[in-house]
Parts: sequence; structure tokens; C-alpha cells
Amino acid sequence: MTRLGMLAGIAAGALWGLVFLAPALLPAFQPLELSVGRYLAYGLIAAVLVAPSWRRLLRSLGWREWRGLIWLSLTGNIIYYVLLASAVQTGGVAMTSMVIGLLPLVVTVVGSRDRDAVPLRKLLPSLVLSGAGLLCISWQSLAHPGHASLLGLLCALAALLSWTVYAVGNSRWLGRLRAVSAQEWNLLTGVVTGAAALLLAIPVALAAPAAHGGTAWLQFAGLVTGVALLCSVVGNGLWNYASRVLPLTLMGQMIVFEFLFALVYGYAWERRWPTAAEAAATALLLAGVLACAVAHRPQRAASAAAARIA
Repeated sequence: MTRLGMLAGIAAGALWGLVFLAPALLPAFQPLELSVGRYLAYGLIAAVLVAPSWRRLLRSLGWREWRGLIWLSLTGNIIYYVLLASAVQTGGVAMTSMVIGLLPLVVTVVGSRDRDAVPLRKLLPSLVLSGAGLLCISWQSLAHPGHASLLGLLCALAALLSWTVYAVGNSRWLGRLRAVSAQEWNLLTGVVTGAAALLLAIPVALAAPAAHGGTAWLQFAGLVTGVALLCSVVGNGLWNYASRVLPLTLMGQMIVFEFLFALVYGYAWERRWPTAAEAAATALLLAGVLACAVAHRPQRAASAAAARIA
């Protein structure tokens, strides 16, 4: 189960990395337009797929679970994606993906508060390394003239916080729910997210700063549908499966694959190699994740030894 969970986490990261390219592919559309389009498509696809199980799921879930779904839909989808798209359009794909690359550490540190988790003092080396990586990113962004790169950095940091709240909350919900499968929970999240996006669609359309041509709208529809299917329906489903079978501290390590794939896609799109600061930040962030993994190894070994003795 652990191996399958890790493979699912890696595959989810490969699909999620594509999210970073969408705002760069459609620069004429505002972040909120991209967010609403993507999650309307996600909601429609999810509604079709979950329809056969809808009555059973309604009997299994109470108001507490629906409130949880609303919160997860906002923090992990709409709010997160608006911030992410804003960061990409104002700060670039590479900088945004490297800030989001702090997610493995942040989620792991939050998970360290769980019962039988690795003590925070053992995670100190990874905290120092990742903090140094963030410093490199900040220096790179602030070194450029103007406010665009600083705004991009702030949006990326806010997106980091939003998705951390989602990752922790989603993992804990999946640990409590047994009458709902990991993919059904993903589809229900999609339905709630689509409903929220529908409420936003009219004011977003009225506030759109410019009219788009027919070709632009076709490109928009194709892109947001592809992102919804690959990243939200398939990617989130894989992530939910991994979240159900792996502990939160190990799930934190899985998020690094989104960062790695996003970097590869970003550099390929921008047709360049990383700068010295970006390379240093990448190395420091990866070293932080590795140090975090090493800090967990004795804990897992000790647990296995205790199990054999028992």
C-alpha cells in the first residue's frame, strides 16, 4: 500500500505541474477568469461522474462533512488557483513553482504535531535549508526593478499558505471518512467547487476588462477543460488515494514532485536554463526535503522494530 501510495503521489505531482503553465498559455485572461473556467469544468465533469452514487453519498454525509467540502473547495481550489495564476503572470513560472516547492516542508512540519510524529527538533536542519532556499527566491525577485516580481512573490506565498490548509484538512478528512472512497470525496469536492465557481461566473464576466475573440474563447475552453480533467479529476483522485494510505508527514514529501515537474515544464516553456539563484534555491529546497526524509527514517525503523518485538 505504501509503494502504491507513493506512486500515486508522484503521478499526481506530474499532472499538477501542468497547472503552472496554464496562466502562461493564456496571458490575455485574468487569474479569476482562469479559476472560474477551470472549476466550472471540474464541477461539470465531477457531477457527471458522481451521479450514479449521489443518493448513497447524500445518506452518508452530514452538514459537518458538507461544510468541510466547502472549506476545502475554497482553500484548495478557487482561492489557491487565483493566487497561483496571479503569481505566474506577475512573477513567472519558475519563481512561483519554487515557492510552492516549500509545500513539502510546511505540510511535514504541520504533520509533526500529529500523534507519534517525528519531533520538530529533528526537522530543524530541513527548516534551515528550506528557509535559505526561500531567501534565494526572495533575492531573485526583489533584485528586478518594479513591483511585479514582488507582487508575484507575495501571491505565491499566499498560495502556499492556502494549499497547506487544504492539504492538512483534506488528509484528516480522508482519515475519518470510511463510507466514501478517495475518488468520491474528490468528485464531491469538484461539485462544491463548481457551484462556487458558478456563483462567481456572472460578476467575473461583467468585470472582465477586455472582450476576447472567438478563437481565444475556444482556446480558453479547451485549456480549462484539459486542466480540469487531468489536474483536478485525475490528479486530485490520485492525491486523495495517497492521502488515505500514507501518513501526513510522508505526504508532505510527495508534494515535491509537483514542484519538480513544474520546474521542468516552466524551463521548457521559457526555453532557458535556471539562473544561479534559481539553481541554488532548487538545490536548497531539495536538500531540505531530503533532510526531512532522513529525520523520519529512524522513526519508521523504530516503529518497525517495535512491531516485530510485539
